[in-house]
Amino acid sequence: MEPHYLQSLIGGALIGLSAGAYLLLDGRIAGVSGALSGALAGARADRTRNFAFLAGLLCGPLLYLLAFGGFPRVLIEGSTPLLALAGVLVGFGARLGAGCTSGHGVCGLARLSPRSLAAVGAFMASAIATVALMNLAGIK
Repeated sequence: MEPHYLQSLIGGALIGLSAGAYLLLDGRIAGVSGALSGALAGARADRTRNFAFLAGLLCGPLLYLLAFGGFPRVLIEGSTPLLALAGVLVGFGARLGAGCTSGHGVCGLARLSPRSLAAVGAFMASAIATVALMNLAGIK
């Protein structure tokens, strides 16, 4: 019987390895929001790099399928309008925080960036407060 944490452990290790390799080989921080904004509005040379980065992210599920023979079962209980609102708020927060959880949480903390430490603290505090308020309101 395979431990339930093994796939998450492997996934986390691969994220760390990928982020480190991207920084060492290209000198860039592996932040998804930065790659997305660079792909849409960056300089021409950066667009190609950012589109390649994003394409690599989209290939991840296919590699998972090949490695494990199927996708994990995911149950999303939120309504579509609530999920859309959450997506807008996450995008706004990533813009406001000058980066997303991948850039600040994975790369910034590993570089001991004070700005990333503050950003991750803000991410976590707002996430905890949101879950607490939704539980109080009975919203799922």
